Amino acid sequence: MDRPMVPQLASLAAILFTTLVFLVGNGLLGTLIPVRAHLEGFPTLAIGLIGSAYFVGFVLGCFSGPRWLARVGHVRTFSVCAGICAAATLIMSIVVSEASWFLMRALFGFAAANMYMTLESWLNDRVRNDTRGMVFSAYLGVNFAGLMIGQLLFATAKPSTFVLFSLATVFYALCLIPVGLTDLKQPASAPVPKLRPMKLFRISPVGVAGCIAVGLANNAVWTMAPVYAQSQGLSSGGVALFMVAFTMGGMLVQIPVGRLSDCIDRRWVIAGTCTLAAIAGALIGLFGSHDRTTMLITIGVFGVLMLPLYALSIAHANDRMPREAFVESSATLLLINSIASVIGPTFAATVMDIYGTRALFFFTAAVHTAMLIFTLVRLRQKKGGAQPGALHPAAAGIGLARIRSAPSSPVAHCPKGMFGR
Repeated sequence: MDRPMVPQLASLAAILFTTLVFLVGNGLLGTLIPVRAHLEGFPTLAIGLIGSAYFVGFVLGCFSGPRWLARVGHVRTFSVCAGICAAATLIMSIVVSEASWFLMRALFGFAAANMYMTLESWLNDRVRNDTRGMVFSAYLGVNFAGLMIGQLLFATAKPSTFVLFSLATVFYALCLIPVGLTDLKQPASAPVPKLRPMKLFRISPVGVAGCIAVGLANNAVWTMAPVYAQSQGLSSGGVALFMVAFTMGGMLVQIPVGRLSDCIDRRWVIAGTCTLAAIAGALIGLFGSHDRTTMLITIGVFGVLMLPLYALSIAHANDRMPREAFVESSATLLLINSIASVIGPTFAATVMDIYGTRALFFFTAAVHTAMLIFTLVRLRQKKGGAQPGALHPAAAGIGLARIRSAPSSPVAHCPKGMFGR
């Protein structure tokens, strides 16, 4: 890691540590819910709908978040929503039914949208364009590390009891501490932005399309992969290791891919990851395996290829944003991603019901193939132009209402290191 990056990441330690603790709870809960639902006899489609409910709430949270941030600031918004997450999780352990879990996951998603918006807009406010890909890759790496720890904790108690729900709640309480005590400057209060997905699409078509692809494919895997692992005969510990392998693959690759995307056109990196993820998904769907070691290796490789797309997409989109528009861009990208995520788990669950659990990976391969084609079309249409760290002239002088898309090209001063000069 470059020396200039170390103090920048250190200055963001409170945000990154809060993210880590929050995602430990999410990793545990994300594995626990589909497994417990399966044990309770919920239909596969119902499990998919519960996964989609989270993103229904997420969509609503994307509209409330900017208003809360403008009214009470980042720390208070985060604190209130962490409390909502804790309460919703405890209620799920008390009332176990399809309807109550649907409602509680929607409530949780509402709060989580505000929390992610708080963290990501705060990060955006504190970083430079020439290090944005690296910082957001580190942020996603912390996300995956937290998820992985939570997934490992899944094996510490029986999923049929209330213990794991209570443990997740503990982490939602603890994540308040770093943010509550930090002296990191909060972003200045800004007017409540309008969420305008089509305007953002005109600014960064590939960034927006990437967030859609992540919502469809990645969140289908997060929701339904534990069901697939169970169907392959894995025990609770095996399911936990399966999800950890997937997450670890994504965690290990974030920073190298982020560094690469700071050096060359991010869209080429997006095209490359989509190509490899589509191939890997098709191979897993075709051949699969009942051998645990082989399953862990293949799902780990799949995570390496599939999970960098979100960081690449949001970095590519925010390259074109004026600083004062970061809250709007964060909220809009989360909105776009969450709308796609409402569809992804439910559609994947339907496909799995009809064609079997391996169809999950054919679904993701189709999504990544579509994303690859779209990215290549954009690269063919838009060559040359602005540096990835530079604002489109309309963004700098007029604002979001008049921005049009600006293509990417390599950053003027690529950081030195593995992929640097």
